[in-house]
Amino acid sequence: MDLERNDYPQSHSPSGGSQGDLGPGIGEPPRSIPPYPPPQERRRRFSGWRVFWGILFGLSVLANIGLFLLLLGTVFVFAGAGAGGYGTTVLREGPRASRIAVVNIDGIIDESQADEVYRQLKAAREDAAVKGIIVRVNSPGGTISASDRIYRQIRDFREKESRPTVAFMQGMAASGGYYASVACEEIIAEPTAITGSIGVVMSHFVFQDLLENKLGIQPVFLTKGQKKDWPSSFRKPTDEELSYIDDRLLEPAYQRFVGVVKEGRRQVLSEAEVMKLADGSIFVAPEAQAVELIDKTGYLDDAIAMVKDRAGIDKAQVIEYRKPLSFLDLLTARSKKTSLLQLDRIKLFELCTPQVLYLWNAY
Repeated sequence: MDLERNDYPQSHSPSGGSQGDLGPGIGEPPRSIPPYPPPQERRRRFSGWRVFWGILFGLSVLANIGLFLLLLGTVFVFAGAGAGGYGTTVLREGPRASRIAVVNIDGIIDESQADEVYRQLKAAREDAAVKGIIVRVNSPGGTISASDRIYRQIRDFREKESRPTVAFMQGMAASGGYYASVACEEIIAEPTAITGSIGVVMSHFVFQDLLENKLGIQPVFLTKGQKKDWPSSFRKPTDEELSYIDDRLLEPAYQRFVGVVKEGRRQVLSEAEVMKLADGSIFVAPEAQAVELIDKTGYLDDAIAMVKDRAGIDKAQVIEYRKPLSFLDLLTARSKKTSLLQLDRIKLFELCTPQVLYLWNAY
């Protein structure tokens, strides 16, 4: 009789036992192939789900950060809504019922600067606790219109509110910066501050040689009226043109500046003394005090003491106004630098148009 054939592999004892010892399970039927993929495929499928859930988690984190920034921006907006849309920073501690507000004029004086000063003065006007203001100036001047607007705003505050106003020059208060300062009752400057520069300046570029001789460009202007294009950036001005510009623009602006200084310093300077000083000269604070363009030299605490004395108060909380940070400011921090490659028609027009300025020309 033939022996029954066994095609299944037999287990061998690692200890080298006899072949007759077939071990357990020799009579069991073969096992079927499992109905699920090999371990390698399962691992790949699970890895794909991990990537999906990781992306979903990352998006969730970003969404929460966005919501946090939105909430933070909202807090900033409402925090600045108390003082005419401006927030306040405490510079010197004191009773909140008795305040001195610092109004800042910082940098080139232009229409934007004039608007900022208006809003700060409005905030001080609406706060009954403000007993007086300090106009802190650090500016080389700027446009005639903006300098005059700031001067008038300060004078209106003085006359309508009857609260003390003191100018504090910090670093520089030249030309338009001085123009704005004389609106105050008293002027104090840091010992190293630069002031003066009573005068007017106008400058513009003449591109004629560059365009015609270097680039081969011939500009063409059609005008009705002999003086319509006086002065022009595309040709050298004649003596008649320069005389015309001086009579129509520079002289009126100069006389207005002189008149403002006469009015603001009338208690200490005669008309003849003002005219002598109104030659565009600049002065360091001690020299300016010697010729009575300013009243004293000192620092912020000395200006605070001046306001307290004029307001008749012993203690005060000193604050300054700050523009509230908006949500847009948090998300978009864009550079304000303008590349020459990005000049548009407006920028080109501003570059070519002469401007009459209350500005220290060395700035």
